[in-house]
Amino acid sequence: MPISALGDSIIGIDAAYYLDQIQQKEPLLPALGGFPLALESRISKELDALRAFGIKPHFVFDGLDYGIDDDPFGPSTASATQNVEAFDTYEKNMAPQAMQLFKTSGNPTPAFLAEFLKRTLHKNGVLFTVAPYSALAQLAYLENHPRQFVDTIYGPSELFLYGVDKLITRLNFPYRLLDGPEKVNGKNTSHLVPEDSEFSWVDRRTCLEELGHLPSEVFINSLLLAGSRYLPAFPPLKGTNKGYTIRDVSTLITGSGCSIVNLCSQYPDDASIQHLDYIDRYKRALTSIRHHVVITMEGDIEPLDKGNAPSDVHECLGQRLPEELNMYLSRGLIRPRVLNWLASGKILITAPYDGGDSKVYQDLVRKDLEPMRRQALSLLADSLNRYYKQKEISTTYWYDQTNIERVIIKDLHATPKDPLASWHLKEEDMLERRQALNEEAPNLALGSLSFAVRSLRDSKFAARTVTRSSKDGRRLLKSREEICTNAVWRFLQLRGYIDVHHQLTSWGRILDGILPILGSDAGQEKAAFLALELLRAGVLNADTMFNQYSGAPVHGNDIDKRNCMLVSRVACLGRLIHPARGYSGPLSRHLLAYYSVISAMQAALRDLMEMSAVTMFLEGYVDRERDDWMDIALALPLFNEDSCALGVVTLTYLDYLCSRGDPTSETAREETKDRTQSWAKHCHFDASQQQAFQLWDAVCQGVRLATAEGERIKDSYMWDEVDQWLSHRR
Repeated sequence: MPISALGDSIIGIDAAYYLDQIQQKEPLLPALGGFPLALESRISKELDALRAFGIKPHFVFDGLDYGIDDDPFGPSTASATQNVEAFDTYEKNMAPQAMQLFKTSGNPTPAFLAEFLKRTLHKNGVLFTVAPYSALAQLAYLENHPRQFVDTIYGPSELFLYGVDKLITRLNFPYRLLDGPEKVNGKNTSHLVPEDSEFSWVDRRTCLEELGHLPSEVFINSLLLAGSRYLPAFPPLKGTNKGYTIRDVSTLITGSGCSIVNLCSQYPDDASIQHLDYIDRYKRALTSIRHHVVITMEGDIEPLDKGNAPSDVHECLGQRLPEELNMYLSRGLIRPRVLNWLASGKILITAPYDGGDSKVYQDLVRKDLEPMRRQALSLLADSLNRYYKQKEISTTYWYDQTNIERVIIKDLHATPKDPLASWHLKEEDMLERRQALNEEAPNLALGSLSFAVRSLRDSKFAARTVTRSSKDGRRLLKSREEICTNAVWRFLQLRGYIDVHHQLTSWGRILDGILPILGSDAGQEKAAFLALELLRAGVLNADTMFNQYSGAPVHGNDIDKRNCMLVSRVACLGRLIHPARGYSGPLSRHLLAYYSVISAMQAALRDLMEMSAVTMFLEGYVDRERDDWMDIALALPLFNEDSCALGVVTLTYLDYLCSRGDPTSETAREETKDRTQSWAKHCHFDASQQQAFQLWDAVCQGVRLATAEGERIKDSYMWDEVDQWLSHRR
């Protein structure tokens, strides 16, 4: 049907389902990592098309994990395996087949892309909610509410489990290629045609009729036993070679008198039914659906059909967290990750896109990042009820699932809660300091890393920042700028860039020394900060980390290859300047693996950043009467994830240059730039290369400053050698 038929309505949209449909429009995402290059523009166009018909979308995201996951590492391992196969196919010059494998690998997951979509929706002024648990339950609540907050829902068939009668299963927005006089800058491009947009829908009654007038209860049970997030597929169904349909499942159920207990008893020799305790799991699944926890329009957290809900419904879903935390989650201020660890008592470290076979990556996530994860958990638990400090937290890694590491939160090293409480500077003091810095550093943004360290150069000002909140509300932090700036200072203290007296440490002085090289670009600022963290962890160097992976430098001598690799790894921290269209160019599994190192580090740092911010709210230091939650989340550093694309393009340029007779000649460099641009078709190569080399200059300076400060950097001598080599090739 034409989308115009939905005119002037409100559509509830399951964000995970929407992302599942749209991410395939950018098939090389699993080969590059990071946020998409083209999807933001596409999503914005689709939102505009909906607006053209008066349609208001309301997106709902999944919140905390729920139910029991029998194989938490299976999907990521399977995706990584298919990614490896895709790279192998790519190396055999079978690009179309490789692209199809990347496209269907299952990466990136909707959970990873959720923050990207929240950012895009916020930019477009579109409402979204993060559910306490399942987005589907939240959507059903919105539609079934007496005030019917949404008119219809776009999502998967599992919505029928929650009593939804009709749902949209497909939104189709066709694009038409612009040609002739309609070309943009002389190039063919495409635009969305709203009037040709269509949607497909399905209703419960039609499904029941097509299944032979199936009773509604049998239909629900058939959906459950077919397999979903709520319940594993009924084990005997998996033994059928040809697969099975919902009709096959309903036939099984009706053949057992519509009783799931009777159905299970018909398979006394199936060990899987006993092992899974399938009848109990079925009952729990049914309860968790009937009484799933949602956030009401009044902001309360309560189960569906509250009057009939059992008191132990949390046993079927997962531990309930304080309502205040759920409110911050629902508005997008924080991500579900740390909250999931606290609620479930489990930290599950899954395989990255490249497979994570290297010892470097495994040691990083186990030895270097685990203390950071524990610090984030401890910081959060310290601001909650004493009960949470007694929780045991287990950490399991995909590559070593038998050795589970356990710790009780109260046994962790004490968090610096009291020292952190001394960050309560008001905006007028910040503006005064920024004005004093304006001549040497104009346009410093409050809340940025640059302002955080530059402002503390003056030891007298640093001493003035030692402030305390008053509980009478007179000194509550109110503006976004003062909240973010204090949160960043707290975060930098946690990471050792600032001491308890608010003075810069050696690493703080190093950070302050490199950020001016990058100007006011927030993306470059983030990249430089990540570089310092990787240097501190000993993983930003030219070591042979991924010897078995393709995509390393192949031209020149060993020194050329070493230098090319180090510069390219630094470039992986930056952002490729690229128009809003899918990437088309060379790939490197080697640099994707290094991106996994960067991404793991960034995720751990962002967790700590968010906890440093949200605990200010939990401790009552911040005015909670506000509506700029997503503005705060976006203003805090380390939100956006870039890909390894800039590293790949940089490696392609430098490696091919090493194949030339005189790689330092201007002719060779210009010809190599042209060749690289022809391979990486759509990127703005000159501007991207400038970004990469500017970032290199900053990181190289950081190594020099670290050496001068007496900080130990692995192979520090090498950086000046590589810098000299690069100076003749840029």
